Amino acid sequence: MKKDMRNTSNTQIIATIGPASRNESVIREMAQCHMDLARLNFSHGTHKEHETSFRWVRKIAEELGKRILIIQDLSGPRDEDIRGHHFHEGSVIAITEKDKKDLAFGLKLGVNYVALSYVGNADDVLALKRLMEKNGIERPVIAKIERSEAVKNINAIIEVADAVMVARGDLGLSLPPEKVPFIQDMIIKKCNHAGKSVITATQMLYSMVHEKTPTRAEVSDVAHAIMAGSDAVMLSEETAIGEYPVEAVAMMERIIVEAEAHLGKSRAHHPL
Repeated sequence: MKKDMRNTSNTQIIATIGPASRNESVIREMAQCHMDLARLNFSHGTHKEHETSFRWVRKIAEELGKRILIIQDLSGPRDEDIRGHHFHEGSVIAITEKDKKDLAFGLKLGVNYVALSYVGNADDVLALKRLMEKNGIERPVIAKIERSEAVKNINAIIEVADAVMVARGDLGLSLPPEKVPFIQDMIIKKCNHAGKSVITATQMLYSMVHEKTPTRAEVSDVAHAIMAGSDAVMLSEETAIGEYPVEAVAMMERIIVEAEAHLGKSRAHHPL
């Protein structure tokens, strides 16, 4: 989608809806601060909570005359421990029984995109597309790159996916963290070349979970992602559980505007 005429930037902002933002006033303020897409993270929350968030986003978008797309992010095969969530190493497929139930619910609700967690290869993406065909409702698939296996198979994944997300948190658990920035740039470049939308995600303004302003390093990180060719950047904990969800979206927009001013019109965007 393209930003509305009141927006001054091209790169899109995805904000995750969670306990900190699951109310009408916060969602409205985030939308006014240039939230372009809302992410419903099915690793957390109930169907009822996600339906409430969905309906508020739709209602507010209509009131503001703004088109805000909604992403359903499937949880995939994950374990929870002291490190947080990570890929369940015993899994051979990316789609769990929980995902199948969540998908049917999300498609019926009317989500615009479905994000598939822990993609390993192109077959995982195609399996999700076949499952949507069985449900009788097809939506574009965002392949989340979180595993070393996915990096090895990145060309085939980009070919079959409708969009790609560089999910740096889990990617940094699967691979040495010092390699992640260069893998991020490689994936962005490949997606740009293929004309596929690419999202950079995870811990972009993480300090804003508890602080009103980000660190200088975080600002540089977001600016680099924009200048490298990201079509969208995503806020996770910052808007889902953070103390300053609206401020995080506003700060993201400010960084995007500044980064794009330095880029000029030197590259084409592939919006979601």
